[in-house]
Amino acid sequence: MARLGYRAPLNVPEPDQLVLVEYVSGGRVALITLNRPHADNAITTELAATLTEVLETIAARATVRVAVITGAGDRAFSVGGDLYQRKEMTKEQWLRQRQVFDRLLFTLRQLRRPVIAAVHGMAYGGGCEMAISTDFIIASDDAVFGQPEAIVGLSAGGGAPVFLPRLLPPGMAMQMLMTGEPISAQEAYRLGMVNKVYPRAELMPAVLRIAEAIASNSPTAVQAVKRAVVLGTGEPVEQAATIMMEQHWRSVVHPDRVEGSRAFHEGREPKFQDPDY
Repeated sequence: MARLGYRAPLNVPEPDQLVLVEYVSGGRVALITLNRPHADNAITTELAATLTEVLETIAARATVRVAVITGAGDRAFSVGGDLYQRKEMTKEQWLRQRQVFDRLLFTLRQLRRPVIAAVHGMAYGGGCEMAISTDFIIASDDAVFGQPEAIVGLSAGGGAPVFLPRLLPPGMAMQMLMTGEPISAQEAYRLGMVNKVYPRAELMPAVLRIAEAIASNSPTAVQAVKRAVVLGTGEPVEQAATIMMEQHWRSVVHPDRVEGSRAFHEGREPKFQDPDY
């Protein structure tokens, strides 16, 4: 495990809550924390299932406008799938766990709310794939990103072969996937994988400022533009433009557009509606 930077879980009981959820900014921002710091927030079957339930709850809670995902403790955002739990698994158990993980990552990618990854320390394997499945990453200066699956005889299967080449130069993505060697937060920022790098103590305050700025905007407009970007990516230009206009007109006919214009002319903060679904 030395090459992975992944330690064996400490001999402490599992926490009662594998995923912590705190609603801040008047309930408009959901702060989600992976809560296995004794195991570098390695993802067990139980943690993945719990996180899926959390995301599904957020999807149904109209008052939540932004979600932030981070990891507990000082060492890691998440080192990915818990290899110690997998040690005694049969092939069938592996495949069943894979289904749980796939559901988690699909639910994360499909969430209409903006999702920000606040990454410190190690983001390896499934932890890195979780981060790149969000809308964007803000990192601390001690963050490192890696896909070490090949080191333990696996091909990355949680999204990295799909998303890393879209975030990084394809050759760099290939190198990460084939060597298992991580890149620093500074390198990830230089290459465009990470939006911003902050000193560790400043990471969460900075992320929450960004989340609050998004939450103060029209959730209908924010979710519409997210869908325009996500659904239009990879499409021919005119098809992407059609998707964009469909989402644009959704915001044009929404009361938030009237409220936003009125508030601008009256010199006050707008009072946008929560989505009505």
